[in-house]
Amino acid sequence: MGESAIEVMLRHRSIRRFTEEPVGEALLREIVECGLRASNTGNMQLYSVIVTREEPRRSQLLQLHYGQCATAPLLLTVCTDVHRYHRYCQVNQCDEPYGNLLWWSSALVDASLFAQNLGLAAEARGLGFCHLGTVMYNTAQIAALLECPEGVVPVITLALGHPAEEGRMSERIGPEGVLHSEVYHPYTDDDIRRIHAVRDTDPFNQEMVRQNGTRNYCEIFTTKRYPRQMNEEVSAKLEAFLRGSGMMS
Repeated sequence: MGESAIEVMLRHRSIRRFTEEPVGEALLREIVECGLRASNTGNMQLYSVIVTREEPRRSQLLQLHYGQCATAPLLLTVCTDVHRYHRYCQVNQCDEPYGNLLWWSSALVDASLFAQNLGLAAEARGLGFCHLGTVMYNTAQIAALLECPEGVVPVITLALGHPAEEGRMSERIGPEGVLHSEVYHPYTDDDIRRIHAVRDTDPFNQEMVRQNGTRNYCEIFTTKRYPRQMNEEVSAKLEAFLRGSGMMS
């Protein structure tokens, strides 16, 4: 008997090294079919996925992700996509009202649910993947490389393939850190310390603190990985791209 969906989710590890074994077309289509069963806004399915496996485009795309997961045979770039629905509106001689922030946000939710289903399906079939959180750092360049038309915005990339490593199970804060009953309950300082203790005491994270010379693990994020200036610069570039792509007026 195979693993349940819950078992697959609870054993999730990010995989960053892959074997040379290709992912077959039938398996890829099955994974995409699972993605298509995800919930979405109004059953409009405002997303597309672009599969990259051929050189030199694969290497060029990896460069835009700062060289992460260099051995991944497949890169799946999930995009918010109102272009296809606008074409549907045009064919049916209807208004095209979806090029705005509301519908980019709705499409972002749809794309995220689709991508999560892709990952779960891949792991259930023995594949591994890594979510590359760098798409929005180089959105315009990635969109140009993948020849995305107006209304199509890359938002998520999964590096996918047959695992060449077991991968490390990252720590996660527990249910008590995110679960609120009836209304949102503000956190006390002691709550915050208790909830995040799993991260602050993790040996891997403590080693990162030592190597980076920071006071604590939080400071790695605020001064090294995602500092304010970088966040604001990336945000400005993303906003400019969204406006230029017809997603925001």
